Amino acid sequence: MRIPYAKPSITQLEIDFVNDAIANGWGEQRNLYIERFEREFAEHLGVKYAITTSSCTGALHMGLSAIGLETGDEVVLADSNWIATVAPIVHLGATPVFVDVLRDTWCIDPALVEGAITKNTKAIVATHLYGNLANMSELLEIGQRYGLPVIEDAAEAIGSKYYGRRAGSLGHFGVFSFHGSKTISTGEGGMFVTNDAELFENVLTLSNHGRERNETRMFWPAVVGFKYKMSNLQAAMGCAQLLRIDELVKKRQETLAFYGREILPLGNIVMNPEQNGCESGAWMPTLVFGELKSTPQKIFQELRLMGIDTRPFFAPLSQTGLFPKSGSNLNSVRLSNFGFNLPSYQDMTSDELNFVVDALRQLVESSIK
Repeated sequence: MRIPYAKPSITQLEIDFVNDAIANGWGEQRNLYIERFEREFAEHLGVKYAITTSSCTGALHMGLSAIGLETGDEVVLADSNWIATVAPIVHLGATPVFVDVLRDTWCIDPALVEGAITKNTKAIVATHLYGNLANMSELLEIGQRYGLPVIEDAAEAIGSKYYGRRAGSLGHFGVFSFHGSKTISTGEGGMFVTNDAELFENVLTLSNHGRERNETRMFWPAVVGFKYKMSNLQAAMGCAQLLRIDELVKKRQETLAFYGREILPLGNIVMNPEQNGCESGAWMPTLVFGELKSTPQKIFQELRLMGIDTRPFFAPLSQTGLFPKSGSNLNSVRLSNFGFNLPSYQDMTSDELNFVVDALRQLVESSIK
C-alpha cells in the first residue's frame, strides 16, 4: 500500500452539498454557499468579516494591496516559509526582509522582527508554521509601537488557538488555505478575515475586478482589481467541511499525539512544539532530528521506498537563490536540514499509522548517534 502525506476527508455530506450546488447554485442562487461559508467561517473564527478567495495566496495579495503595499516598502517575515507567503510581497514591488525563527516555536522571532524594522517597513507577517503559533502578544505589541499591521498567515493553522483565540483572528487581517492537503479543503481555495470594516470593503472590491458591491451600474469598476473569487461549488464543499471542523481537527491532534508517544521515546528528536497558552491544530506532524549517523534525507528516501510519502521541512527562502542569501538565520537552516513532515490525513487507519511508526522506529533506531 502507499500512504500519502495528505489528502482531504470526503464524506457523503460533502458530496450532497456539492451536488446541490451543481444542480441549484446558479442564477439568483449562485452565491448562496459562498455567503454561507463566509458567514459561518467568520462565526467559527470569532471575527466580523470573511471573504472567500481562490487561494490563500490571493487573499494575502489582496490584503497587502489594500493596506497600500508598494514599491520601496518592506515586509518583515520568517525565513522558514513557503514561497506563497512571499510571492504577493514581490508581486506588489515590495521587498521581503527575512528573519530567523525561534527554535522552540519554529515561528518568527519577535526580537529579530524589531531589529529588522526600518523607515520603509510597511507590515509584519506572522506565519503559524505547521499549526504552531507565533508569539502574537509580542508581535502585536511591536506592531502597535511602530504603527505597523501584523498579518497572520494562518494557512496551516485551522484549529490552532492562542490563549483561547483562534489563529487568524488576532492580527490586522488573517488568511487561510483550503488546499487539498489542509484540515478543511475545498480542493483549492482560501479565506481573508478581518475585524476592520474599511479593510473588508477594500478587499471585497478588489476581489471582484474592482467593482464596489453598492455600485448600481453594471460592469463598472471603481479600481483595477483582481479575480480571486471562490466558486459556489467550492464553497459548498467548504460548508460541509466546516460542519465537521471539530472532528477533523481532533483527528489531526490525535495523530500528532500518537506519533509523539511512539517516536519521541527514541530520543534525539523533537516534534511540533506547543507553548503554554497555545493549542496546535496539528496540521502537519513534523520530526526534527538531533545528530544522526544517517541524514533525514536518507530516512526520507527510505520511507518513500517503503510506500510512505513524507515532505521535507520548508527550506529557508533566503537559501533558494531568489533572494539575497542570509548567513544568520541558523534556526531556519537547521530545521530545514534536520526536519520532515509525516503523513497525517484525517482518514488514516490504525494499521496505516502503525505501519508508519514501525518503519520510522526501524530507520530512526539505526540512525541516531
